Amino acid sequence: MRIEPELKWHILLGCILFLSLMPIVFAVSSSFKELSEAYSNVFGLIPEQPTFNNYLQVFSRLPLVQITANTFLIAAAVTLFKTLTGVLAAYGFVYFDFRGKNILYFILISTIFVPFTVTMIPNYLTVSQLGFRNTVIGVILPQLADATGIFLLRQAMRTIPRSLIEAARIDQAGHLHILGGIVLPLIKPAVVSTGIMFFINSWNEYVWPVLILKDKENYTLPLALQLFISSEGGTDFTIAMAVSVMTMLIPLLLFLIFQRYIISTFTSSGIK
Repeated sequence: MRIEPELKWHILLGCILFLSLMPIVFAVSSSFKELSEAYSNVFGLIPEQPTFNNYLQVFSRLPLVQITANTFLIAAAVTLFKTLTGVLAAYGFVYFDFRGKNILYFILISTIFVPFTVTMIPNYLTVSQLGFRNTVIGVILPQLADATGIFLLRQAMRTIPRSLIEAARIDQAGHLHILGGIVLPLIKPAVVSTGIMFFINSWNEYVWPVLILKDKENYTLPLALQLFISSEGGTDFTIAMAVSVMTMLIPLLLFLIFQRYIISTFTSSGIK
């Protein structure tokens, strides 16, 4: 029997979708299982005796409300500053003409390829010297700008006809008025999607917060998950799955809501 090429692609995409969703389905299913059932029926997706005990155990062992607030505060602050600096820098690179602009832009974009391990120690020493170790500010401070965001927003601004900007300049409009009244409304999808990506990346970040934060009250959700697995939870992975479900819930919802903005931004930026 001959299979149509379109059907082959649909089967392939279906397999990829299945493999991508299985870890999420497994985590949600295991979070509602008793530990004995989780070991005896590992691949059973529907719990035989669903229970909320794992979630109650999480709230009893960890200050989860405070940890969630810390995670949201860090992610929101990082998203705000990265988006703001990204918009301002992108506007400067597109609409300002100054000597060495292309060289400066190339140097800035090249920082995307610098591994985090290179900047980790200098950032840690700087934050420690400023007295922000074991604080939320210490996690936020080195993340006030992002070259990837500048690149994406610059690509979006370059699609705006320059005649619009020149007409506004002829009408004596200032740069802030042009940015707020003309540029930002036209690149709103790019700004929203870039901000969502910043938020999700900051929400899921583990390595930098684990270096800075030491007290449980200052932890973020990824740190709490690892702490629970390694020390408090031990082999009780059903409780760890409950933490992982709560950790991924908010960024997953944000991505599902704003996915069309994210896809359109990558497409318009030439990224496949």
